Amino acid sequence: MTLRRTSVALGIALSLSAIPAAAIETVNFSTPGMDEDLRAQIKSNSALAAAEDEGRVSGQDVLAAALSDYGVLLETLYANGYYGGTISITLDGREAADIPLLQTPDAVNRVVVDVRSGPKYKFRTTRLEPLAPETELPEGFAPGNTARASIVGEAADAGIDGWRQLGRAKAELTYQQVTANHPDRRLDVDMRITPGPELRFGKLRTLNDSAVRSAAQRRIAGLPTGERFDPDELDEVARRLTDTGAFSSVTLREEEVPNADGTLDIELRVADAKPRRFGFGAEISSQDGLTLTTYWLHRNLLGGAEHFRVDAEVSDISSETSEMDASLTARLEVPAAIAELGPDTNAFFQAALSSANEPTYNSDSIGLTAGFTRRFTDKLTGEIGVGLLYSQTEDDLGDREFLLFTLPTSLTWDKRDDDLNAKSGFYTNTEFTPFIDLDGNSSGARLYTDLRGYYGFGESKNTVLAGRLQLGSVIGPELEDTQPEFLFYSGGAGSVRGQPYQSLTVDLGDGDETGGRSFLGLSGEIRQDFGANWGVVAFADAGFISADSAPGGDGEWHSGAGLGVRYNTPIGPLRVDVAAPTSGDTGEGVQLYIGIGQAF
Repeated sequence: MTLRRTSVALGIALSLSAIPAAAIETVNFSTPGMDEDLRAQIKSNSALAAAEDEGRVSGQDVLAAALSDYGVLLETLYANGYYGGTISITLDGREAADIPLLQTPDAVNRVVVDVRSGPKYKFRTTRLEPLAPETELPEGFAPGNTARASIVGEAADAGIDGWRQLGRAKAELTYQQVTANHPDRRLDVDMRITPGPELRFGKLRTLNDSAVRSAAQRRIAGLPTGERFDPDELDEVARRLTDTGAFSSVTLREEEVPNADGTLDIELRVADAKPRRFGFGAEISSQDGLTLTTYWLHRNLLGGAEHFRVDAEVSDISSETSEMDASLTARLEVPAAIAELGPDTNAFFQAALSSANEPTYNSDSIGLTAGFTRRFTDKLTGEIGVGLLYSQTEDDLGDREFLLFTLPTSLTWDKRDDDLNAKSGFYTNTEFTPFIDLDGNSSGARLYTDLRGYYGFGESKNTVLAGRLQLGSVIGPELEDTQPEFLFYSGGAGSVRGQPYQSLTVDLGDGDETGGRSFLGLSGEIRQDFGANWGVVAFADAGFISADSAPGGDGEWHSGAGLGVRYNTPIGPLRVDVAAPTSGDTGEGVQLYIGIGQAF
């Protein structure tokens, strides 16, 4: 490619007197014969265009941007397969490349950027050797395709990565020759890779001043010392350390020279995150009242990246249903607590206090739980524990006490593209809690499953169909022997919008009621976005409660439907829903719900 200059000064360190800024009258781009996509890239990548937009319009700023643009626009042409173009940038009629650096103009009024792409080049030969088995090169890196410079770099990276996947950590490109044949408008590429020896992981060396102990960093990282080198494993090491929340940055660097025994040491540098954090949230509905939540956490409580969090919630504030509910939960998580269980298994200890004043019962409880969480994949996680739960309850069945030994387990599979505003994928959470009544005969198990699916279509998936299925069952004890907190209720924001909170129950006769041993919930939404921030939602919900352990013929249904408005914010869509009952005799009138994030 030919240019109107031979060198570009990208950085200038001169002692110049201050120059007053003056506005650029015009910055014109001349791109004759160029297609719209390339023309847009030229303007988008131009430092001169950016300087004008940002108000950096002094003579010194404009000249510096012009000198940078020679290289930037050249790379843009190369990236699109043009190797015979010309670039001219004039400042008030003078070629920017010819202006002496000590004669910077005080002001520039007119800038003209003339870019002529010339003909598009194609690959004639594309040689990259040797390749590791199963290496996948970019589809465009083949004779006859447009010779984009970026494709050449991607092919070289793919070739090196192929060998690294086989333990050849020091594979490198040792020869490259790229030749543009201008008469034929063809590009010849010849590159060679030296794979190097197969290596194994050596030691993880911590090189930082962190409040997290070095031994804890190595334990959490879980580098498989002695095993064959694998770049994917390094990604997992970085992910494990990042997931603790104790570090604002994690950097891994392979040693330049392997050890004599064929191992390769890895250097670890971390920067600590601020250890403490707090937050709060609010949600309101016309029937359920105001809910306030807050939390405080410490990311490195004992020096081993332990995560300690305290959550508090007060709900049913000024509601029409009952007195206020309150809860306080403290949870300590210890990453990679037991070496034999591996670095992806964390230990947790949790204590919870709760005072619930629900429509059909009152309960004061305390629960203690300890157990393990396991990350099987980036989308699949599980938890298992042992617990002790004590509660005092008052409902239509009388005043009762429960002391339960529990074995809570859960499995979560989350393949949503966005937690707060999903447009595709699915989410499922299953909780299974066997329990033994230490004071009576109400032993059994509680099962609850929440399944959600999302399907987006149209331009940018602006239209989304969302569905939700909830299933619950209590197996073992009779209805009158079951702890009220373990029973199921329907109605409100989490189940059937438009119906009063927990309004669908089991009728015991004589005006008495309680929760059901089984629950079925169905929800469907059509979400439509308008522009960048606004959206509307139409939804319908239905719920079923039965005294039996499995949803069947003996039970009651109710349903609700409504419309909602969404406004996207940096922390998720602001949700405003209005709903009313559509079947059942559990409620009437209109309910209003306001919160952050989609309803499900």
